[in-house]
Amino acid sequence: MPFNFNLQSTLHVAIIMDGNGRWALARGLPRVAGHHAGAEAVRRVVEAAPDLGIGILTLFAFSADNWRRPPSEVAALMELFVQFLDSETRPCVDNGVRLEVIGRRDRLDDSVRRAIARTEASTAAGDRLRLRIAVDYSGRDAILAAVHGTDHLSRETVDGILGPPVDLLVRTGGERRLSDFLLWECAYAELVFSRRMWPEEPCRNSAAASAGSEVCRPKPRLAKRTGSTRSILKAAPGGRQISARPVFLKVVCLN
Repeated sequence: MPFNFNLQSTLHVAIIMDGNGRWALARGLPRVAGHHAGAEAVRRVVEAAPDLGIGILTLFAFSADNWRRPPSEVAALMELFVQFLDSETRPCVDNGVRLEVIGRRDRLDDSVRRAIARTEASTAAGDRLRLRIAVDYSGRDAILAAVHGTDHLSRETVDGILGPPVDLLVRTGGERRLSDFLLWECAYAELVFSRRMWPEEPCRNSAAASAGSEVCRPKPRLAKRTGSTRSILKAAPGGRQISARPVFLKVVCLN
């Protein structure tokens, strides 16, 4: 199905949703409780994203390395993922959200693969937000697969296979690394690392909220990149200029 998003007027934001387990343990709760709270944070951010000028939102839900976690935690994460897909399919359809899953699927249980297929098919017509959820994902493996999957190797070809470049990458939880997430796509991304845990309640800090409100104010000029890469400041619908960094402030206030 043709994809109708105007990538020149919307941002691609990627989020490494870190800190669920630590958030729960700090409150005397099991780690799985943190993952459930993290799913609620996802709902808040997905709902708010289109109004922030975000057209593509990529979330790191389960890395290829996460299979090393205790089997009970892996099973709980997969069960939660299926529940999330089943419960959010209708809201996604109603709100114009196209949900797709990136990463390997051959190691997922049949029930998980079926849930993914149902949700992707049901939301395929969404044209307000493209929500990409990375499951059993490795950036290095994705690059290797892209290289091996084409006979005409070029930057443009790999771009087309891997997906759109990221404008802003946010990582919560205090770590300052990419952890094998969207390595190619983040070549020119702004990187923001937050000490807040992903499930934390929306912040009430008036200064942060005020700073976040700058996202839709006109900017005096566009900060251009060289070559064929896109500008850091994007033209939003209605002629506004959107800067990736103030969008982050809005996201963390909602998360």
